[in-house]
Amino acid sequence: MKLVLRYPLVAGTVLALLAVVVLLASGQPLIARFAASGYALAVAAYLSVGMIQRLRNGHWGIDILAVTAIVSTVLVGEFIASMIIVLMMAGGTALEDYAAGRAKGELSALLARVPQTAHRERNSAAGNGTSPNGNGENSAAGNGTPQNGNGENGAHEDVAATDVVVGDILLVKPGEVVPLDGVLLSDAGTFDESSLTGESLPVERTAGEGIMSGSVNGEAAIRMRVTAVMEDSQYSRIVALVKEASESRAPMVRLADRYAIPFTAFAYVLGAIAWIASGSPARFAEVLVVATPCPLLIAAPVAFLGGMSQAAKSGIIVKYAGVLEQLGKVRTAAFDKTGTLTYGRPSLVAIVTADSMGQDELLRLAGSAEQYSSHVLAASVMEAATSRDLRFETASEALEHATHGVRAVFDGREVVVGKPAFVAEFAPGVAETELESGQLAIYVGVGGVYVGALVMSDPLRAEARRTLAELSALGVTETVMLTGDALATAKHIAAEVGLTDVRAECLPPDKVEAVRSLPHRPVMMVGDGVNDAPVLAVADVGIAMGARGSTAAGESADVVIILDDLSKAAHAVRIGQRTVRVAMQSIWIGIVLSVGLMVAAAAGYVPAIAGALSQELVDLATILNALRALSPGRHTAPPKPQGEASTSAITRTVLR
Repeated sequence: MKLVLRYPLVAGTVLALLAVVVLLASGQPLIARFAASGYALAVAAYLSVGMIQRLRNGHWGIDILAVTAIVSTVLVGEFIASMIIVLMMAGGTALEDYAAGRAKGELSALLARVPQTAHRERNSAAGNGTSPNGNGENSAAGNGTPQNGNGENGAHEDVAATDVVVGDILLVKPGEVVPLDGVLLSDAGTFDESSLTGESLPVERTAGEGIMSGSVNGEAAIRMRVTAVMEDSQYSRIVALVKEASESRAPMVRLADRYAIPFTAFAYVLGAIAWIASGSPARFAEVLVVATPCPLLIAAPVAFLGGMSQAAKSGIIVKYAGVLEQLGKVRTAAFDKTGTLTYGRPSLVAIVTADSMGQDELLRLAGSAEQYSSHVLAASVMEAATSRDLRFETASEALEHATHGVRAVFDGREVVVGKPAFVAEFAPGVAETELESGQLAIYVGVGGVYVGALVMSDPLRAEARRTLAELSALGVTETVMLTGDALATAKHIAAEVGLTDVRAECLPPDKVEAVRSLPHRPVMMVGDGVNDAPVLAVADVGIAMGARGSTAAGESADVVIILDDLSKAAHAVRIGQRTVRVAMQSIWIGIVLSVGLMVAAAAGYVPAIAGALSQELVDLATILNALRALSPGRHTAPPKPQGEASTSAITRTVLR
């Protein structure tokens, strides 16, 4: 019954066709002809209304051929053929829905697994006066382990996931989906993150590590402390992207409209020639019967949905179907440095003092100022200070200067942290520190005096060189680094990874202008920080390293990589190229088969009824080919650069 209600035209046509067959079998051919012809013409009139509306909006579609074919077969007495054409047109919608459902399999799976409820410990709910103990766990179970055999402590309640707030402690039972982002309180846990990251093997987490919403808990119940509400959790952000992506349509989907005019003209001309040559108007109708290529309408959407689904399975969320077409044509790839080509987690190597101030005091003040910075290096400075148990001060005034540094005032004393030129504006006498390969320095001024520098090291991603090699093999001819760091540091990284161009000491507007000026288009920009948001927006394809990136960068980008793995950028390009290739192949399969049938019909070898049935086979062949976009295809990866570690060994999803 659901199918009948969903596809009433299919059900009605099947019943009408059965009625016509019964009338013919009972010796009522005239009534059967009038009934079939009347039904077919009524459907043609219905289709014509939509066709005229689309023509008024400037969209020339090939459905005009279907309407003409129905009318012409009725006029020449091929009423059975006209009924089959109607059934073919109606069934094409059902076939497209089925194929689209298959193509959106991974996207639909993500949407279907959205957690609805959470098991919250009653004495952990916000506002009840109970707070976690000193080790970050609720006092109900200080060791972080569920207290009874079934993994429950007898003090939890089922609440809507949307009602959970930051700080609540949740119980996640075996096999359940983690409802919100959080920190693991139990000693250890095993999680299936395959639907989020594409990593098929379970991931082990220990107490204190972050766990991502949308992952599936293993065989033991665990406790977790919530760090983000529902709308801010990683899985909810992914679901929002997936919904937006599944509803989008690629520009290439309109390719059928571009082929419609020449294809329609060819069909009419060939039909007219066949009519004139044979002297039979039935020949004209027979040509038009096989000139209704539903594959042109179905192939591209199915292929692009399949490509988006394949990308999602690999931990790559493509926001719009049209992005796949752009990815397939990328010729230039631009990269941010910190957090993109490098891990973005610099570690403190040394503290160089230029004043009587001690190293710990210098680090403490620098960390206090970096509290007010969104730059990825700020977190590393704060982490280094925290590891030494240094306490931060609260600023009475603080201002971040994007890509340059931060200035803060503590009890009337000004602290400036950042690049040497920036610090020198407030604390003269800055002397640049000698650095080894791969190191960078953060300079510090206090009270108008230069007091020293923090020497940090941010290692190159293990997969960076391989990613650049893969992009080159995929036809990306130019690779550029856009960074706010010093030229010497940028050149060192560029030489190691194999970039063709370096643009250093760039402000956000400089990056935007650089991307706009790159000659080989389309341009793909890969970044992760909030300062990358403008350049991700202006690039032809913006890719955000979403596992670590800011919300601003993720919203500005066209593609979000969930897994903290740079090689996914090259994988996205490969998926785009394959999707476009499969879509074009499917479209041309439909055109070639339809043209072949049209020529055969023009020569009198394809009767109207046989032609109508053969079109269903053309539809099926085209759609099956389009569904190939669901598979990753075959590719040969370039040789791994010597000394590069396996990404599977070092890649982990990082929760921010």
